[in-house]
Amino acid sequence: MDYIEKTLSQVLRETAQKQPEHDFIVYADRDLCFTYAEFDRRVDELARGLLALGLKKGDHVGCWATNVPDWNTLLFACARAGMIFVTVNTGYKSHELEYLMKQSDLACLCIIDGWRDSDYVSMVYELAPELKTSPRGLLNCKKFPFIKSVIYVGQQKHRGMYSFNEVLLLGQHTDGAELAAIEAALDRNDVVNMQYTSGTTGFPKGVMLTHRNILNNGLGIGDNMRFTEKDIVCLPVPLFHCFGLVLGMMAILTHGSTAAMLEWFDPLLVLATIQKAKCTAVYGVPTMFIAELNHPMFKMFDLSSLRTGIMAGSPCPIEAMRQVIDLMHMKEVTICYGLTESSPVMTQTRYDDSLEAKVETVGRELPGVEVTIRDPETGEECPGGVHGEFCCRGYNTMKGYYKMPEETAKCIDEKGWLHSGDLGVKDQNGYFHVTGRIKDMIIRGGENVYPKEIEDFLYTMPGIKDVQVVGIASKKYGEEVGAFVILHKDAAITEEDIRDFCRGKISRFKIPKYVFFVDSFPLTSSGKIQKFILREMGAKKVEELGIGS
Repeated sequence: MDYIEKTLSQVLRETAQKQPEHDFIVYADRDLCFTYAEFDRRVDELARGLLALGLKKGDHVGCWATNVPDWNTLLFACARAGMIFVTVNTGYKSHELEYLMKQSDLACLCIIDGWRDSDYVSMVYELAPELKTSPRGLLNCKKFPFIKSVIYVGQQKHRGMYSFNEVLLLGQHTDGAELAAIEAALDRNDVVNMQYTSGTTGFPKGVMLTHRNILNNGLGIGDNMRFTEKDIVCLPVPLFHCFGLVLGMMAILTHGSTAAMLEWFDPLLVLATIQKAKCTAVYGVPTMFIAELNHPMFKMFDLSSLRTGIMAGSPCPIEAMRQVIDLMHMKEVTICYGLTESSPVMTQTRYDDSLEAKVETVGRELPGVEVTIRDPETGEECPGGVHGEFCCRGYNTMKGYYKMPEETAKCIDEKGWLHSGDLGVKDQNGYFHVTGRIKDMIIRGGENVYPKEIEDFLYTMPGIKDVQVVGIASKKYGEEVGAFVILHKDAAITEEDIRDFCRGKISRFKIPKYVFFVDSFPLTSSGKIQKFILREMGAKKVEELGIGS
């Protein structure tokens, strides 16, 4: 693999010089477009503006926003000025925001009004009441000693905050010498982005990613989809997550392609954007694709421009994948697997892989990345066909967790292997299969049960739309198998029907003792299913019904 040995800023500048009038970012729902040259100029202005506020190289700048048009401007401006861009989960509440602001040593926080039922402005004032009385840029906050500025990403005026346009205006009237000197001294191995793990277990950790990490991961991902400057990629996935930032923006940038953005996921807007922008690719987690396919207006849209895309985050039912390929014309759709700590992709299916490979595996390793399955106890590499822990090593390994050296050492061993915490197996054809998380693995009476194996089996039962399997605490066996099931609209299935379907087809200890019918699964803001919440829900229901063992 020919690595990119440059910074984000260098790649953007070079692409803007090579194809200045080519569209880089478009919002089809409002006819907003930035060409590469226009975007590069806007990044310059914002980078100079951030420096004019008193921010300096190495400072941490947080962004708490949906996929608004200037989210990417902030990312690249921070990269150009040598600042570290800290992404904030849009689903955070005040307690989680407080933790991140303290742990990350934020010097500046950029926010929008809010999202869904969260009022970001009110939450920031609540956490930092000094903001209402402090001169802008001179915040002196007892709780957050590092933070000096808050920027509102919009036109409105808020006490103590700069508006986004004010910072741009500052940049337009600031000499570029300081920025030029900083940019010239940047190194590809500098940390450019910090993303906090989704926190489905334990305290979130700040994953430090370098220019080299994310640019090369984007390059490999885009190569596997045969991206060129002619591709237009619909991105309804969140930018605060690696899915949007790396699989999305870095793959697009490194191939000179175009990003067709959505501020948040809406299946109707996705379909409309694909048709209007003539997108060649679309990204999403399986639940997003299922929502698009099942939308009552689906057949009204022309999706024939689609060719490829990425489905990631959780396994895809084979029938849903068939529909994505047949009805959405995505014959070259790919599956990715990885985690934030690996920048994030370790493995990916290729555009020409079979349907079976795309639903039963997570593909093969990316070029330049070593991936092995290792025994969680001994650390030794497992033979083919033997379950173990996914581990990887290569350019994509994070720099570490911010201010957490002990946690970093637990994740990256002395030989440089990054331990994922995920269980998997490598088959005879070199394809990797995910079988669950080490913590998700169910141990029933000494038997190891892999949730994904049961989930894949139950997907084959007519009437089941989606299913998640978790362990439910049991005094007798340690854990019992519990299945949370979403049925198709007209399906009439009972708990016993599901167990009858299993009998004789899977081992008795794998048959769900508990079956819970639900309308939806608890999700993180990035679309990942929170199995720990399902476990808690299951334990509570078992206790309430008095059916535990």
